[in-house]
Amino acid sequence: MPKDFVYFDLETQRSAGDVGGWDKKCDMGMSVGVTYSTASGDYRIFGERDVDALIDQLRRADLVIGYNHINFDYQVLMGYTCLDLPSQVASLDLCSYLDEAINHRPKLDKIAEASLGCGKTAEGLQAIKWWREGKIMEIARYCCFDVKVTKLVHEYGVAHSLVKFFDSAGHEKVAPVVWPTAD
Repeated sequence: MPKDFVYFDLETQRSAGDVGGWDKKCDMGMSVGVTYSTASGDYRIFGERDVDALIDQLRRADLVIGYNHINFDYQVLMGYTCLDLPSQVASLDLCSYLDEAINHRPKLDKIAEASLGCGKTAEGLQAIKWWREGKIMEIARYCCFDVKVTKLVHEYGVAHSLVKFFDSAGHEKVAPVVWPTAD
């Protein structure tokens, strides 16, 4: 039976500057969270009032895959729960993996551009601006696309045992990866 890999990302209501620093991620508040489940083949969009259902889905997954989600997204979610998500949820953080493997943390956008030929559609600060303007659907679209990009980067890495990325000088680099598959 295939495993349920859940790809995950969230956006916040407030920036690090708004809450007094990066050490206060739990105070940033989730505006929108998005998952894609390999078991159901569905995307799910969660608002702040649905955060418990989001946490439940992450806890039930065989593996949660994200980009910097252990050090950021889980920390934001821990403002809503007493659970220690990094220790209680099986996770593959592609950013942390690359940092350990190549001692570099390329941006997801730079990996997507080099490996897939497409980039992200916006950035986190834009999502906070949309939140302040009440543009929840814009945030949901952007977050869904980030989950899709994360999924495609993971699948590319599984298929090719590497991902490509552009470094700060714009040079294409290659990082070997060994990532699990849900099959």
